[in-house]
Order: sequence, then C-alpha cells, then structure tokens
Amino acid sequence: MAGKDRDRFSTTTRLRLLGEQTAARVYRSQNRRQARRSRLTGRAAFLALIVCSLVVALAYPMRQYISQQDQIAEQQRLAREAQKRTEELRDEKARLKDDAYVRRLAREHLHYVVPGETSYTVIDPDAADARRGEAGASGKPWHSNLWDGVDSADRE
Repeated sequence: MAGKDRDRFSTTTRLRLLGEQTAARVYRSQNRRQARRSRLTGRAAFLALIVCSLVVALAYPMRQYISQQDQIAEQQRLAREAQKRTEELRDEKARLKDDAYVRRLAREHLHYVVPGETSYTVIDPDAADARRGEAGASGKPWHSNLWDGVDSADRE
C-alpha cells in the first residue's frame, strides 16, 4: 500500500506541476498579448497625435490657399469684364468717328433738326395730366414742391 500511495502521490504531484506549468504558459502568453496590445495602442495614439498635429498645422495655410485662389478667380473675372468693356468702348469710339452716326444720335437724343426741317413734339394728354398730378394741386413745378417739402420737414 505504501508503494501505491507513492505512485498516486507522484501522479498527483505530476498533474499539479503540469497544471502549474500550463497556467504559467497561459499567463505569459496573456501578458505578451497585452504588452503587444498596449504597444500597438501607444503607437496608434502617437500616430493619431501626429496626424492631428499635421491637420491643425496645415488647416490655416490650406484655408488661405483656397481663399487666395478664389480671389485670383474673382480678379480674372473682373479683368475679363474690363477687357470686354474696353472693346465695347473702342467700338463706340470708332462709330463716333462716323458723321452719319453722330447726326442720328443728335436727332434721336437731342431732338436736333437739319436747317429747313420743322420739328414737332407730340404730347400725350394722359401723360400731361399725370405730370400735373405730380406737380400737385398748386400747379407749381416739381422742384418747387421738393424744396417746399424740405422746408416743411424742418418745421415742427
């Protein structure tokens, strides 16, 4: 019986030792994984910090760049409009060198007539009534009514 207890004791001891060794291996493996995880987390945090720093550092210059590009585009648009207006004015200048064109403008806008012609001005009665209504009940010209309004606004 004593030999039997020794065999059982040795098997029990062996199993216990084997369990302790296995537990130690599992514990070491878990520690390595956690160390790897924490190292990756630290690296990831450092990388995120670097990326955020770059974004913050580049945000203002990029905004300025975009703003300047918008200003350049606006100035180019204004330059094109000015060029177009310059061309229109050159065309108008060339037309004004033509005497027939100048005479036509004088007739249309200034109501000029050539000697020997008779000029007639037709007044629309409805328009004349409307102008009298603008002049007010007193029949004074509009500018008199304007100055009267300015004077009356000054009084209490």
